[in-house]
Amino acid sequence: MKSVNQHQAFENEKSIQTDFKEKMTYSDYLSLDTLLSSQHRLSGHHDEMLFIIVHHVSELWMKQILHEIHSAIDDIQADNLRSSFKKLARVSQIQEQLKSVWDVLSTLTPSEYIEFRDKLGSASGFQSYQNRLVEFALGYKTEYVLKIYENDTELHPILQEAYDAPSLYDVSIQALSRAGFSIDKEVLNRDARITHQTNESVKRAWMIVYKNVAQYWELYELAEKLVDIEGLFQQWRFRHMKTVERIIGFKKGTGGSGGVSYLKKVLDQYFFPELWDLRTEL
Repeated sequence: MKSVNQHQAFENEKSIQTDFKEKMTYSDYLSLDTLLSSQHRLSGHHDEMLFIIVHHVSELWMKQILHEIHSAIDDIQADNLRSSFKKLARVSQIQEQLKSVWDVLSTLTPSEYIEFRDKLGSASGFQSYQNRLVEFALGYKTEYVLKIYENDTELHPILQEAYDAPSLYDVSIQALSRAGFSIDKEVLNRDARITHQTNESVKRAWMIVYKNVAQYWELYELAEKLVDIEGLFQQWRFRHMKTVERIIGFKKGTGGSGGVSYLKKVLDQYFFPELWDLRTEL
């Protein structure tokens, strides 16, 4: 009965396109032939497909995050804060999706993973260059990451450019200065390649914003969007760490990292420290 109803529904839609000899299809537009043929299992194990797709999905979402953050940076530099809010809010929604992929991967048991883990060789999520680009865009700069790709003539220049560029937080601090807040010159003129450290002038500025929300609503909203992103990034890191612990325990990562021990350490990293510090003092 269901198939009959479906057929009737199709027949009633007289305007549905059926001739695509000279027209672009859904598959054409999305290059589905390329996308869906990119999952190459190196073992015969059923669950390797899940492992690959989870990481493909994550990389696609990170690509969109970078697209949104870079545009938001342009908006903030142009003092168009309202335009940046939609993009930063979208980043947070994507982060919710990224968190959820760990729930899917957690259905992979240790016994299943060891059936194909050796096929990964030295490949590891630690080497995800898009993850590093996100970290760079948010302000966490790590020079050793560049060494991983120093022999890659395509990726190294991309990473180097992101490493040298001002971060989302850098441009947000500059926006504070343009709004009339007194920010130390060494912060405004600092080398963008160095990870920002807590600064009292920055914290004082944000404190004034939080104590005068109506007067500085746009800066306040920007700050809260940044806190949303950092909070969700930390939740993603935590879910990553617990998923790894659930599947491989405290073994070393395939790329040589400490695995869970490394992932626990990065939970203490902050992109926007003053926005967290001021909460204790408000």
